[in-house]
Amino acid sequence: MMYRHLFSKPSKQAPGEGDSINAKLLLQAGFIHQELSGVYSWLPLGLRVLRKVENIIREELNNLGAQEVLLTALQPQENWEKTGRWNTVDVLFKLPSQTGKEYALGPTAEEIVTPLVGSFLQSYKDLPLAVYQIQTKFRDELRAKSGVLRGREFLMKDMYSFHETSADFDEYYAQVIDVYLKIFNRIGVEVKVTEASGGAFSNKISHEFQIITPAGEDQLIACAKCRFAQNTEVATLAVGEACPKCGGELIATKGVEAGNIFDLNTRFTDAFKIAVTTASGERVAPHMGCYGLGVSRLVGAIVEARHDERGMIWPDSVAPLTVHLVSLGSGEAWEPVLEKSKDIYRTLMASGIEPLWDDRSDVSAGEKLAAADLIGIPYRVVISPKSLAAGGVELKRRDSIESRIVSCDEILGLITTKSVGPSL
Repeated sequence: MMYRHLFSKPSKQAPGEGDSINAKLLLQAGFIHQELSGVYSWLPLGLRVLRKVENIIREELNNLGAQEVLLTALQPQENWEKTGRWNTVDVLFKLPSQTGKEYALGPTAEEIVTPLVGSFLQSYKDLPLAVYQIQTKFRDELRAKSGVLRGREFLMKDMYSFHETSADFDEYYAQVIDVYLKIFNRIGVEVKVTEASGGAFSNKISHEFQIITPAGEDQLIACAKCRFAQNTEVATLAVGEACPKCGGELIATKGVEAGNIFDLNTRFTDAFKIAVTTASGERVAPHMGCYGLGVSRLVGAIVEARHDERGMIWPDSVAPLTVHLVSLGSGEAWEPVLEKSKDIYRTLMASGIEPLWDDRSDVSAGEKLAAADLIGIPYRVVISPKSLAAGGVELKRRDSIESRIVSCDEILGLITTKSVGPSL
């Protein structure tokens, strides 16, 4: 990808409307564009990150055996009335139609997925079953804030499982925790598996997946060693006590909730009168679980957790591109720099590594390097008269404290093996 072809180029100045680190950096770097409070358009670089996060989630859920669907976001009022939530969910967008009916823009999908799955269920042999979707959701937040962490329109993965017994649900619930940890590990962020209130649907404990960051909205009591944590709203432990999982010290910290899973029991299958026949001939309502993961929210959480004073620091697995090529030079020295840059660009492309190449000749070196740091692509390759005179190019990881001159022949091997320099 050629930098000069990007229509959404980074800005030299941080936006005035950014109310959080993720908003300021994503807006300034041209990853997103704010349309109104809590509503963003995703631009080419930002969409690349979003799609990579989606695909990691999709691969792991498919491996679990869940089946992907795409449900309607425009939901009938009568379904919400059956569950008793039409007038109790305060963030529900309600849309009157010229037909005289009223609809909801879905903030979640229990009112759709439950009767849909129920229409295909006949006996216990159809269970367990899990379906998921990655879909735009809508919530009429009174005060949208924190960039893409809390918006009125956002991308979310929501999964729903159906079980004959609560014991089968419990077993599946534990499997989902493991899958979520795989997802976060692949994305490149550390999370705390946080015990939280089960809310109005269940007396059981639910779990939040919190990315630890000073910008977090949630107050946590977390283990300094392992992934255990409790949300302070339901905490049974205190700062300074020993972790019940590993014995480590519990500390106070903040987190951004990127995922939440919980037990729905038979709350919705009862509402829609969904039942299956057991092996003994009894009719029972399937036990349900709900498993949410904020896809666009997760992008913002990554930025909050991985940045410095110069810009974003993307994990390799979800970075918009792998290498940022920066060509520096002027006058007679520009032509050999440009030719060597073309060779490297073609080599990377032929190896399946797509770079972002800044070959602009009318921009200062400082501006180019500042843009590279702001965008936060994992590897920066600078081709300049100085580097060529030293026998190669300057290679640096975005999360490294140093750069090094390497031969052009070494670049591909160093990038694929991640053998560039110490991390920050």
